[in-house]
Amino acid sequence: MLDFFTIFSKGGIVLWCFHGAGVSESFAGPVNALIRSVILQERSGNNSYTHEALSLKYKLDNEFELIFVVGFQKILTLTYVDKFIDDVQLHFRDRYKNELEQKGALKLINNSFEFGDDFKVLLREAEESSRARGPTAMRTFKESEKSQKTVKSMIEIKGGEKVKEPGGKKNKNTKKEAPAAEPVKVDQGKAASSGNKTVENGNQGFTPEEIIQKNLEEFIRKRTVVPTEKATCSKSPKPQKPKEKQRTVWDMGGSSTKGLDYSERNGNDSLNGGQQNQDAHIDLGMQLNSMKGELLSVDEEMEEEEEEEEERVVVGETSKTSSKKSGGFGGMFGMLKGLVGSKSLSREDMESVLEKMKDHLITKNVAAEIAHQLCDSVAKKLEGKVMGTFTTVASTVKLALQESLVQILQPKRRVDILRDVMESQNQRRPFVVTFCGVNGVGKSTNLAKISFWLIENGFSVLIAACDTFRAGAVEQLRTHQRRLNSLHPPEHHGGRPVVQLYEKGYGKDAAGIAMEAIAYARNQAFDVVLVDTAGRMQDNAPLMTALAKLIAVNMPDLVLFVGEALVGNEAVDQLVKFNQALADHSMSDKPRLIDGIVLTKFDTIDDKVGAAISMTYTTGQPIVFVGTGQTYNDLRSLNARAVVSALMKA
Repeated sequence: MLDFFTIFSKGGIVLWCFHGAGVSESFAGPVNALIRSVILQERSGNNSYTHEALSLKYKLDNEFELIFVVGFQKILTLTYVDKFIDDVQLHFRDRYKNELEQKGALKLINNSFEFGDDFKVLLREAEESSRARGPTAMRTFKESEKSQKTVKSMIEIKGGEKVKEPGGKKNKNTKKEAPAAEPVKVDQGKAASSGNKTVENGNQGFTPEEIIQKNLEEFIRKRTVVPTEKATCSKSPKPQKPKEKQRTVWDMGGSSTKGLDYSERNGNDSLNGGQQNQDAHIDLGMQLNSMKGELLSVDEEMEEEEEEEEERVVVGETSKTSSKKSGGFGGMFGMLKGLVGSKSLSREDMESVLEKMKDHLITKNVAAEIAHQLCDSVAKKLEGKVMGTFTTVASTVKLALQESLVQILQPKRRVDILRDVMESQNQRRPFVVTFCGVNGVGKSTNLAKISFWLIENGFSVLIAACDTFRAGAVEQLRTHQRRLNSLHPPEHHGGRPVVQLYEKGYGKDAAGIAMEAIAYARNQAFDVVLVDTAGRMQDNAPLMTALAKLIAVNMPDLVLFVGEALVGNEAVDQLVKFNQALADHSMSDKPRLIDGIVLTKFDTIDDKVGAAISMTYTTGQPIVFVGTGQTYNDLRSLNARAVVSALMKA
């Protein structure tokens, strides 16, 4: 049944392994894929992993730094695997405890772990117990609880209590006589408030003249109360008018309004003449910094000194409260109560801390599902681990979560666009980048920022206007092209514009336009082709099919998903469905999926940076660019530690 079972250390030393009968293939490929995709990426919240035709189950032993992995065909349903891997872990630990306590890789290599006989005994017991249990028989209808219920037992009266009668038909007079039979005890305070209802509903014991008199008094009382309330309301002071919104003054906006006056322009002015010069005049006044070389990283939002100061404040407050609650010795013992004291951590010890951490991550815009998986992964990473004497559970869990978040945000593969463009230059072909995403996230704006960054590094750019759906999309790219060419005039580049726009208007096939643009860039020796696509929602099947066709036909070097940092749970849904659509509509066995992420509007979220974690955790792909503003300079690379420090900030 089992293909393989292996026990190895976290350092990569295989202590013992087992091959199933008739299995000739090595288990190194699936295990290495598990290590790369799950263990190193801090995704160990779920203890199962699928690799091609195999299903892998694994268990971490944090005390001795061991990993137990079992593999079997995924078409099989083996119900005993979870219990079996737990039994093997406990048996192996107990038998080789002395050898495992010896630290050092050489000592592990020198020891021989003869575990084959014990493993076969445990496997035989597990298989026999699963056969003995067998499938549980379905209960008959008479054995179910539903058969005991009758229609009468399910009828509810107005008060919410079910009808309970000893038997026989219901007496018609019981319902009318029931209120009179049981006298209701009412307090004197409540009687005054409920008097009006008694008159309206009952009116027992009153003559018609008395009833009319009471109704008249009630009417007069209601009419006299309302004006007094209005009078008291009118005497309240009028609220002050809120302050008017101050006009925003942009740094590079200028104070002159002459640029907005078009009255003196001649109707025959050419679009490429005066308007280009005017844009050039405006753009040359913009104070843009040089962006040569690698991009700057996002500044750290929290310095170490601020962290230390906050920790001192927290420690001081906790010590004050503990000393107030109990005396001197009580305060001392209260401080030591949270210390672990050289014992192994259990799930119960971390439960309350992990729950607070999960809520904190959700408030920082991390998707709820991702926050739950992260906390589960941290719990499995720390469960059974022996801690130091003066270490609190909260600090241990927080440190482990920080390490996991940094590991997730750090790219698992090299992302160096400048180097890739140079390699494409040597091959005499353009480097093609395709931008995709939902509506309104800033694809065209950030495409222009990346164009400016590439131009600053000496590359020529061709922009392919493949958004043939949205009105004004081509004009927006043409405006960016004019502004970028005014910042880098053709006279400084041998008389050739550094940015050109390839467009065929609206309503055309986007995949065909991209193919023509790539062929044009190859003939005209452009270095980079940036393909702008139409924004589309992840649930729009026809548009997602068109995007998959564009990527499958043109095979770009880089597919970037543009997402905004404002989203929470929606980020997971967008990325999963975009990847699923690209995989479903691809014509190859290994479809092209999203290669990287552009995170926009990062300057609007303060410290709610959870979307970065959600997007990276969902796709496993890195965040290549971060948009931090509205000018061409506002483009950064991601600093994982800065994002994590902002995420963990209270």
